[in-house]
Amino acid sequence: MKVEIFSKDGCPYCVKAKNLLTIKGLSYTEHTVGQNGIDKQFIQEKAGKPIHTVPQIFIDETHVGGFTDLEKWFKP
Repeated sequence: MKVEIFSKDGCPYCVKAKNLLTIKGLSYTEHTVGQNGIDKQFIQEKAGKPIHTVPQIFIDETHVGGFTDLEKWFKP
């Protein structure tokens, strides 16, 4: 399973999302907004829709959304 998280330094929901992924035993690749060409436009193009917050999480190239969406994703 390929997991990517787009985050920003100092973002408490980014920390929560990374912690949840770790608790669930999933490794992830983290991309920091503002580094290596990662910006809002890049994430929006990858998601295929407007985004307004971080984190933004993708699992197997599918846009899951933010932290709350990730919590929902894990619920049966």
